[in-house]
Amino acid sequence: MFSFRTTSLTEQPDLVLRSGKIALLCNQSSWHPERGEYLIETLHKKGVLKRVFIPEHGLFGELQDQVKLDEGSVYESMAPGCEFVSLYGSSEESLSVKREKLEDLDALIIDIQDVGARYYTYPVTIFNLFKVLKAESVNLPVYVIDRVNPMGRQIEGTMLKEGYSSFIGETGILHRHGLTLGELTNYFYNEINAKFPLHIISYVAESVNREMLPWSISPSPNIPGLFTCHFYSGQCLWEGTNVSEGRGTTRPFEIFGAPFIDALADFNSKGGYENWNDPENPISDPSVYIRWTRFIPQFHKFSGEVCSGFQLHPVPGKQYHALAHNLRIMRFIKESCEGFSFRHGKYEAGNDKRAIELLCGDPLLVDYLEGNTDWDSVREEMKHEEQKWIRKAKRVLLYDDQLFRCK
Repeated sequence: MFSFRTTSLTEQPDLVLRSGKIALLCNQSSWHPERGEYLIETLHKKGVLKRVFIPEHGLFGELQDQVKLDEGSVYESMAPGCEFVSLYGSSEESLSVKREKLEDLDALIIDIQDVGARYYTYPVTIFNLFKVLKAESVNLPVYVIDRVNPMGRQIEGTMLKEGYSSFIGETGILHRHGLTLGELTNYFYNEINAKFPLHIISYVAESVNREMLPWSISPSPNIPGLFTCHFYSGQCLWEGTNVSEGRGTTRPFEIFGAPFIDALADFNSKGGYENWNDPENPISDPSVYIRWTRFIPQFHKFSGEVCSGFQLHPVPGKQYHALAHNLRIMRFIKESCEGFSFRHGKYEAGNDKRAIELLCGDPLLVDYLEGNTDWDSVREEMKHEEQKWIRKAKRVLLYDDQLFRCK
């Protein structure tokens, strides 16, 4: 059973929300300005909160990427008497909820901010939860408080291919999908032909979406603002390389670099280009300004070392295909800088492929980065896949505005 609700959570007439045993999947983005408190606190005061599920990065986004949380009891002071369960522990089994943590509940509420790219792990956590409900035949009503997608309705990329799914992406999802979290959960619900009750609460109904911008509270430690979301679908690919994606700085996913990129310092003068934004420059793009820079990460890759690299700045009013641009940049750096390499070894739970393969999710994109296919083939494939995704995702849209491709 599916329903789309146009009144806020507090206005829902469902008896289970007023007197049942409720679990909540959330993080610090579940703070509601009209009440001045987290939803955890609101439900605890009402005496209905039994359990809190915690995604990657912890309840307050205090944990960096891939930092495991095995014990949720550190948060118990927020809601004494409630159980806090981590869904990002040291074992792969911890990524899925156990049946016994669901069957004693009357309802589950999901209140969390997504960023609109398939690499983001919160939607995968929700999908894992849905698969448990389906497999174990737990008829638990799920309420999703929908949020605005900070990346908007623009889409990018190719759909994740069979054999490439992991904790950073489910099969069939586009790199930049253009859906709200409610629509994405609706997509997952339909994909597995689920039967448990799913209720999406419109983002229009919740005051948090009217009174706060979707990036006002950082949903994770390295998504500090809107510009980060603007570039994330492309810049996240650096995680699969030995180039810093800007973690350890105040501008992650906007700046990128490495000590060995200093080899490009005189590239323009030697190549006869006016600057990095010269239309003939191999990494220029009319939708962004590219600025040469240096930075010192305080943690993560090259911690404490001087890195040469670039910062991207959006050109106001321009549509920008972040994935397409960064694919071109990455291949350029791979071919121009001797120290460049792809990250090796297992990267994420659920798949043994290299990080760059999981992030690309498509062997054609990997072939391009490794110099085994041409850009025209990639561009045509992305165009075809984006058109296909628009048709595929149309059935789960809940609002009037439509998905669109970057022209």
